[in-house]
Amino acid sequence: MEAIFNPALPVAIGSDHAGFEYKEEIISYLESKGLQVKDMGTHSKDSVDYPDYAHPVATAVEREAASFGILICGSANGVAITANKHQGIRAAICWGEELARLARSHNEANVLCIPARFVDVAVAQQMVDVFMNTPFEGGRHEDRVRKMACL
Repeated sequence: MEAIFNPALPVAIGSDHAGFEYKEEIISYLESKGLQVKDMGTHSKDSVDYPDYAHPVATAVEREAASFGILICGSANGVAITANKHQGIRAAICWGEELARLARSHNEANVLCIPARFVDVAVAQQMVDVFMNTPFEGGRHEDRVRKMACL
């Protein structure tokens, strides 16, 4: 099976004010690797409502206009809950490489949610690498992933 990352498509990224600095760091990190990034905001540290940024990222992933999504807020809970309202989204909160690997390999997650107040930016960058390069295992996990949808 293939990893989630499709170099023909940008990575969609968004954050609220608590995740703004991490978003900027991750964008620079991805661009330094020659990757396309679609920045959905926010564009400052001014207080904002995280759904205003989580919905556009989720929509881009859902419509296959982005390879995958990255959302960042203080705890990652708000952005994950918001993104998971979208039918085609499986947003996973991760705070370490192993969780990022399992989110992809077992749950076929397509949006990585990072809690900026609880992880170092270097760990966040490592999680992005692991997330985008880990394939979905399929097999016994396929039926479980299919059961997640509320159709």
